[in-house]
Amino acid sequence: MADALVAGVDSSTQSTKVELRVAATGRLVATGRGAHPPTSPPVSEQEPEAWWDALTHALSQVREHLDRVVAISIAGQQHGFVPVDADGATIRPAKLWNDTTSAPQAAALRDAIGAAAWANRCGLVPVASFTITKLLWLVKHEPHHVELIDKIMLPHDWLTWRLTGNHVTDRGDASGTGWWSPVDDTYRTDLLGLAVHRPDEWVARLPRVLGPREPAGTVRADVAAELGLPEGVVVGPGTGDNMAAALGLALAPGEVVMSLGTSGTAYAVTTEPAKDLTGAVAGFADAAGGFLPLVATLNATKVTETVARWLGVDVAALSDMALSAPARTGLVLVPYFDGERTPNLPDATGTWHGLRNDVTREQLARAAFTGVVNGLFGGIEALRTAGVQMGDSLRLIGGGAKSSAYRQVTADLWGSPVTVHADAEPVATGACVQAAAVHADREPLDVASSWNLDEGTVVAPDPDVDGRAVRAAYREVARRS
Repeated sequence: MADALVAGVDSSTQSTKVELRVAATGRLVATGRGAHPPTSPPVSEQEPEAWWDALTHALSQVREHLDRVVAISIAGQQHGFVPVDADGATIRPAKLWNDTTSAPQAAALRDAIGAAAWANRCGLVPVASFTITKLLWLVKHEPHHVELIDKIMLPHDWLTWRLTGNHVTDRGDASGTGWWSPVDDTYRTDLLGLAVHRPDEWVARLPRVLGPREPAGTVRADVAAELGLPEGVVVGPGTGDNMAAALGLALAPGEVVMSLGTSGTAYAVTTEPAKDLTGAVAGFADAAGGFLPLVATLNATKVTETVARWLGVDVAALSDMALSAPARTGLVLVPYFDGERTPNLPDATGTWHGLRNDVTREQLARAAFTGVVNGLFGGIEALRTAGVQMGDSLRLIGGGAKSSAYRQVTADLWGSPVTVHADAEPVATGACVQAAAVHADREPLDVASSWNLDEGTVVAPDPDVDGRAVRAAYREVARRS
C-alpha cells in the first residue's frame, strides 16, 4: 500500500493521544486526543472503559486517514492494576500507578524478604506504585473481588486485549509489576506468592509476555468496524509509557531523559540490567530487548499548576514570573504535594523553606519550578549511584518541556546544554515505531533511527547561574524536611 500508515497510542493518566505516521518514513500525518477522568491521589482510580472511550474519540478525529492504517500499537501508563473476570468484565475500577493507598502493603512486601532480595530477583524494591502492591491491597481489603479474578492486566494490556482478544503484554511493562524478572525473562512465583496463595495457579491469570517484534494479533473484525479501521490491522506488542518514549526519541546508551508530566521520570537505556538495593532506581526492561533503569517522582507539573492557582495566574504567566526572579534567593520548595515515590515518602507533604516577609511572587514561582527539577535531578544522581553510565547529554520531554521556565531551569541546574523535545509526543511516537517494526518485521531501534527522532531544540544554561549551588541548597533542605 502506498504511504501505508501506522497508529501509535499513548494512553496516559490524563488522556489518550493517537499519532498516525507513514510506516516507511515516520512522517507525521495526523493526531487525535481524548480526555480521561481526573484523579486525585492518594486514591487514584479510573474505569478502563473510559480509556476505550477516549481511544474511540481520538481515532474519530483522524477517521479520514484510517483506511490506510496497517498496524497499531498501544503504550500505556505503567503499573495500573486491571482485574478482569471470566466474562471479560472489569471487576472494579483500575488502581493507577499514582494510587498510594497500597503503601502499607508495599512495606509488608519489602519486610517479607528484604530490599536486597527484591532487587536481585526482579530489579525492583516495592513501593506503592508497583502492581504487586495493588494486588496485595485487594487481597487485604476486597477479598470478595479476588475470588472473581480470571485475568490480571496492565492498562496497555487491557487495551490490546480489547483490540485483539488476546491476553498479552511485553517485557517492558511486565518489568514494572514486581512479579516478572527482566533478567530471567520469566514470572517469579516466589514473589507472586508473597501476595497470593498458590502462586503457580495465578501465573495462568497473567498475560503472555511478547518479544519486541512479536505481534499481539490483529484487530478483531467487530472492533475494526467500531473504530473505523480496516480489517486485518496488525497489533504490536505495546509497552509502558516510558519504554515507548525511549523508542520515540531513538534514545542511545549514555543519554538521559527527564520527563515532566503529571509525574516526573528520569531514565536511560542500557545493555545490562540495573539493581539498586535502595529501591530508588527501578530496573525495568525496555521495549527493544535491553533495559531501562528509571527513577520516578509523583510530583512534577501538577506542582507548578497548583502554585499558579495559588498565585491567581495561569501556568504561562507563572513561567514568565519565574524567569524574572533570581536563580537563587534562599527560598526552597520541596514539592511533595501528593506524597512521594522517590524518595519513598507516600505520606509526605510539601515544604517551603526560607519564607520571609520580603519574598516576592516571582521568587515563589521560581522556587516551584526549581523544586520540581531538583527532585528529578536527585533521581539522575540515583541512576549514577546505581552504576548507570551517562554523559553530558540530557533530553527534556513531556508537557513541562513546553514551559520556558522548566527548560531554562533544567539547563541551568544541569550546567550543560539540554535538548528539548517540546512539541514531541514521544510515547505515541514510540508506539508508532513498534507498529512499524511489527509490520515490516524490523528491529524497533532500526525503525526509530531511520525516522530521525533524536532531533530537538538546544537550550543553553545561563553562565551566571551556579547550578551546583542551587542543587546543593535543595538537597540540604530536602534532607531535613
